[in-house]
Amino acid sequence: MPVTDYDLAATLCSGQAFRWQPVNGGWESVVHGRWVRLEQNPGISGPIQATTLVRQTEWSWLETYLQTEIQLGSILATFPTDVPLTEAVMACRGLRLLQQDPWECLSGFILSSTKQIVQIRQCVEHLCRRAGRPVTAPAGTPWAFAFPSAVDVAALDESALRECRMGFRAPYLRNAACAVAEGRLDLESLRTLSTEEARVRLMALHGVGRKIADCVLLFAYGRQDAFPADVWILKVLNHLYFPNRKPSPQRLQRFVDTHFGPNAGYAQQYLFHHARVHLGAALAHPPSRPKRSPIRTSR
Repeated sequence: MPVTDYDLAATLCSGQAFRWQPVNGGWESVVHGRWVRLEQNPGISGPIQATTLVRQTEWSWLETYLQTEIQLGSILATFPTDVPLTEAVMACRGLRLLQQDPWECLSGFILSSTKQIVQIRQCVEHLCRRAGRPVTAPAGTPWAFAFPSAVDVAALDESALRECRMGFRAPYLRNAACAVAEGRLDLESLRTLSTEEARVRLMALHGVGRKIADCVLLFAYGRQDAFPADVWILKVLNHLYFPNRKPSPQRLQRFVDTHFGPNAGYAQQYLFHHARVHLGAALAHPPSRPKRSPIRTSR
């Protein structure tokens, strides 16, 4: 797949998907029920090579998942020209958003509550081994299972789910699985709704707050007006945009809704990944006095 401005490694490990494994210089996972290996030479303009063990007649399922046709430059051009976001783009150039299966995405983020990314991955893989069907993969691949359907998850009782290290999240996941399996929540129909309407439908599920709903809207449905805001990203916003101040949650929400433009979801991912990879120490020990005004804009 020829690509330009595509950092495969940053995209796959930036906290939006939880099944990609680094293996011998490449990345392996199960996408839409297929084992796949991705490789890219160093740099962000080299082609992405995809390998499966089952012959594919077409690759649109993977191109859509990776969003290889998206022109990143046109998205970045809509960002406000403030210093924090400009620095995040420079540090993470080539970071992309994936377009995932809605059920798998919803499940992953239900399981993400108060967990670190490595713990989420472990939890997801336990679930896949417990309830997912085996897929054709290289010998010795321990995680070669498709993500289980909502019907398969609903068939498990809560104790079986807790054995997958879900803890208090087990009843939330089972409740969501039952809602989807029984048709009370039609995930496909959310594509036809406004972002706000789709958010309300998702938040009707026990254990799904606005942050989880916005993650699903952004990473499964491509709703760029969804800006997932958890404790971490709020800390990032405070540090970068409001040093030495404590804006109210309402003030922060107004800032998010108005500052980042039509591709706010993309902006959020750049800020999130940049802060997680490059600013961890600064966020743990913020300076007592800002060295410069962090917001500069030509707007």
